[in-house]
Amino acid sequence: MKALTAALATALAVAGCATTTSPTGRTQYVGAVSQAELNQMGEQAFAETKTKMRQSPDAKQQAYVRCIVTDIVRELPANWQQLNWESVVFVDENPNAFALPGGKVGVHTGILTVARNQDQLAAVIAHEIGHVYANHHDERITRQMGAQGALGVAGALLGSRYGEGAQQSTSQLGGAALQATFLLPGTRTQETEADVVGQELMAKAGFDPRAAVGLWQNMIAASGGSRPPQWLSTHPNPESRISELQTRANALVPTYEQARAAGKRPSCG
Repeated sequence: MKALTAALATALAVAGCATTTSPTGRTQYVGAVSQAELNQMGEQAFAETKTKMRQSPDAKQQAYVRCIVTDIVRELPANWQQLNWESVVFVDENPNAFALPGGKVGVHTGILTVARNQDQLAAVIAHEIGHVYANHHDERITRQMGAQGALGVAGALLGSRYGEGAQQSTSQLGGAALQATFLLPGTRTQETEADVVGQELMAKAGFDPRAAVGLWQNMIAASGGSRPPQWLSTHPNPESRISELQTRANALVPTYEQARAAGKRPSCG
């Protein structure tokens, strides 16, 4: 194990990676690709998704999601707000959502029946944007590249639902391979971090952070007690997650109330 760890560290160093700090203070290894390349990969993956999935013809649904995305993005640092943010509602009964580098957000129509109000949908969208803001895609690519360098896993990029890619993806891998880098669930650490970041973003935007608890309860009910949707599959058990969401929500109520007092009163639908 020590040899493997050393090999991974060496591979990451060779790849030109660096350590940085996530929004929650966690140390990350990132930088295997530049931000411009990462954004390009996200845009390509999103473009590929739009060719394979039907977009909702319901203009109100599209406007509803776009409104929430806009309000949440306003709470990001200025450099993140300057991305070419775009949202699309896709016709798919699977209650899912995702966000990609470059500012791309996809929402399935199935999640609109589980998230019963704008605050609950904001909890989903803020969670997904939290993945982008916390550099989780960069972190996963960097880790994958390091593992390839250390272990020579030539086929690892295509070994999952769509495959995973890194810098070579821009020129050597197709859109399906690019999608996997971004659309597969993150690690449990990343998923929990996205919860933390997302709840804070939604509270700052004037969405009630307590709605995240109700959303999770709706998810459990919608799954009928079976395995939760893909985007939730790497989270801790439901009881633990509900407890964590509730604790953070209580702590964020003052932030939410301050946002409302400052005039941030989302009216998306």
